[in-house]
Amino acid sequence: MSKAGNRVKSSPSFVREFNKNKSLFLMVLPGALLFFLFSYLPMPGVLIAFKDMKFFSSNLFVNFFNSEWVLFENFKFFINSPDAWIITRNTISYNLAFIVLGNIFAVALAILLDEIKSKYFVKAYQSALLLPYILSWIILSYILYAFLSPDLGFINKSILEPLGLPSVMWYSETKYWPYILFLLNTIKYTGYNTIIYLAAIAAIDESYYEAAAIDGANKLQQIRKITVPMLSGIVIVMILLGVGRIFNSDFGLFFLTPMESGALFNVTNVIDTYVFRALRGTGDIGMSAAAGLYQSAMGFICIITVNWIIKRYDPEKAIF
Repeated sequence: MSKAGNRVKSSPSFVREFNKNKSLFLMVLPGALLFFLFSYLPMPGVLIAFKDMKFFSSNLFVNFFNSEWVLFENFKFFINSPDAWIITRNTISYNLAFIVLGNIFAVALAILLDEIKSKYFVKAYQSALLLPYILSWIILSYILYAFLSPDLGFINKSILEPLGLPSVMWYSETKYWPYILFLLNTIKYTGYNTIIYLAAIAAIDESYYEAAAIDGANKLQQIRKITVPMLSGIVIVMILLGVGRIFNSDFGLFFLTPMESGALFNVTNVIDTYVFRALRGTGDIGMSAAAGLYQSAMGFICIITVNWIIKRYDPEKAIF
């Protein structure tokens, strides 16, 4: 009895902890509220993936309860689609390239910016790198169109035509678009990721570099032996976050920038754009919900698998 009483007395109550860290709890509250509203509250909507529910119904709320259960029929619609292999291949291959090469470019730029000693130039470069991130895909798609327009585009009219070269029908030729999409994704997101890695570099203790300099290490050796290993933890976190969304795509990149050209569907159609076009044509919410659940489930499996592999080789760098 006395042990139980001591345990109750020694354990801090929630009220005491709240009063002690009131400012921290209040700071977390907006994010926690948004997370609850947009992540936990819509969870019952997962059931739509197993129901025959149409978007064009008069009352969606009533239809949610009255629609019949079809179990895995909505999943069969997606899996049995003749385009299932193409859109899955596109989704995974693009995301793998974005994760691997995107992080390499971001780390390299962060290291280069860290070596610039002038604060003015660092801020100028950071602003220039971050500008594409805050621009919407609609704006970027029309900037791209100004370059690639078959009739009046800068590349055709100002570069190829003066050189006597034939114009390129950019929005009909599929062979260019994997590179164009990768370039656009890199331009838009590298600046944001660079700032994350730059903050991680700033947190590295300067005494490591001072000791390495005393031992005769040059700048390249310091980067290879100190900076890169110290960044490995945050790189792994960024990779895991990317792997968790490997079956999801940036809708604006794949839908807006190709200007919905049917000739490019073979290389620009991914799961998200396929589901949107199917929903727009049929109004079948159940099918789109099934595709979304499929993406989330596969992303969950991928992140668990990658974290397990990391944990086997270096348990300290696994996130759970």
